[in-house]
Amino acid sequence: MEHAAEGSLLVDAVPMLGFALAFVLLFRRLGLGATLGFLVAGAMVGPHVLGLVGDAEGKMGIAELGIALLLFLVGLELSPTRLWQMRRDIFGLGLLQVTLCGLAIAGLVWLVTGSTLAAALALGLPMGLSSTAQVLPLLQSAGRLRTPFGERAFAILLFQDLSIVPLITIVAAMSRNPADQAGPPGWLLGLYTIAAIVGLVLAGRFLLRPLFRLIGNLDEREMFVFAGLLTVIASAAVMEALGLSAALGAFIAGVMLADSPFRHELEADVEPFRAILLGLFFVAVGMTLDLHAIAERPFFVAGMALALIATKAALIMGLGLLFGMKTRGAFALGVLLSQGGEFGFVLFAQAQKALLIEPQAASVFSAIVTVSMATTPFLMMATRRLRTEPPKAGAVPDGPRQEGANAVVVGYGRFGQTVAQMLIAQGIPVTIIDRDVEMIETAGTFGMKVYYGDGTRIDLLRQAGAGDAELILFCQDGDAMDTAVVEGVHGAFPKASIFVRAYDRRSVMKLKGAPVAGVVREVMESAVVMARRAMDAVGVDGAEIDKTEAEYRRRDIARLKQQKETGDLYAGRDGIFSQGAAAAAAGMDRGDG
Repeated sequence: MEHAAEGSLLVDAVPMLGFALAFVLLFRRLGLGATLGFLVAGAMVGPHVLGLVGDAEGKMGIAELGIALLLFLVGLELSPTRLWQMRRDIFGLGLLQVTLCGLAIAGLVWLVTGSTLAAALALGLPMGLSSTAQVLPLLQSAGRLRTPFGERAFAILLFQDLSIVPLITIVAAMSRNPADQAGPPGWLLGLYTIAAIVGLVLAGRFLLRPLFRLIGNLDEREMFVFAGLLTVIASAAVMEALGLSAALGAFIAGVMLADSPFRHELEADVEPFRAILLGLFFVAVGMTLDLHAIAERPFFVAGMALALIATKAALIMGLGLLFGMKTRGAFALGVLLSQGGEFGFVLFAQAQKALLIEPQAASVFSAIVTVSMATTPFLMMATRRLRTEPPKAGAVPDGPRQEGANAVVVGYGRFGQTVAQMLIAQGIPVTIIDRDVEMIETAGTFGMKVYYGDGTRIDLLRQAGAGDAELILFCQDGDAMDTAVVEGVHGAFPKASIFVRAYDRRSVMKLKGAPVAGVVREVMESAVVMARRAMDAVGVDGAEIDKTEAEYRRRDIARLKQQKETGDLYAGRDGIFSQGAAAAAAGMDRGDG
């Protein structure tokens, strides 16, 4: 049925989210991935099937913010130093991939369709780009984004985003539309790009960091959400206003904040918006899928999608081998990046405005790109055995580069400083989290990297690398930890051993039944040390000091066990060394009684 009237965004959101939820759950259960579920949901609610939602182009305009948020989060994972280390893959492998795949597919379009050379280039070059919005979540869910393989795939995707500017320039140069002739020349567009990047870098250093420092001092989490979204939207809007890649602007903003103490807080706050909007983007892509165009030329669409996938997979595999990858790894890279990408829709629209292609051609080739994207989950499943290296005895698996933590220390006051520094002295990688901005800045002057945030939040711990951590140590002041909090952390990160700093026995009692590897009472340990030194100062024999400490600890453990079981602070008080009991015990030892 036709969508009779344009509903409000709120009304349209109901079928979009409802169908998306149903199909993603179904496709996840079938092992086909969330992306395909979103695409099918969009096709179902779109104008060509049920017609429940209209204005797909308008919805996509909003949902494209999801791509910007995705690139912003990826930028937060990559410091400028790490990007510089990846420069060979970005400007070598990435450049060759975009050039060779774009030209090869353009030649294929020219041969198959008999179109003009300009039209073939306008259609073929965009299809050389892959789907950042699809590939990065696949790498993240598989835990391979920060592996050598994942970084190589990301390097190609990043150069593809950079190539949007020259591709737009090429389309504009071939334009037959008189209105485009008055637009800026390509060299000026390049200068705009450089100026925008420099401007974003300066804004990140001199505006964003002081802003987040101010918000951190106020300890207002909601303001972090606002500031994070403002950062992404503003940086993307600047690039889009200049006719450049909005996603690239968001990525640069993320890179500028990658070394800031607020990185993990921003990741945790922005991630839910990224997940929702990226899902809506794929729903909008499914809505724009012209099923009538596919129905009219099904063999052409299917054949061109197959040719696109095969051509890109073969060329990218060859480039992977050229850059020193093993055969299975190069094949996996080719399959992963074999689809067309979301930027193809943008460039097809540009080519249509430039009068290089007809609207029908834009619809057909948009359908080809969408079909190629839909095949990726199936291809990844079908080629799993071919892509995976067989295990070898003694071989080290392809794991994440050690930039994350084997230990997460929450709280970097006097207690946490000692814990973290002793772990670091043993070569254990540590990520430190604290909420005191002034302390974070002071720690920075001593060369310590401390991230801002509430370390009891599951989402922030996950962004800080707790999923790969062997140790999580809560060293903060106060009584923030109780059984419920520890159980939540243990449930989210079962592989990590959890240690908790407790102020006194009341704090320990709050942790009754908590799945902890150890609880340390700070007031007890320091008091024991002082008591030992005091006894030594008055001449007590060393063996007697050890005996007294052991007996005190035995009684204390027994008393604490009774207190935790009963919840009564006075339970087991007969185990306390009191003046009268101590005198009597001393008399019995001497034979006086």
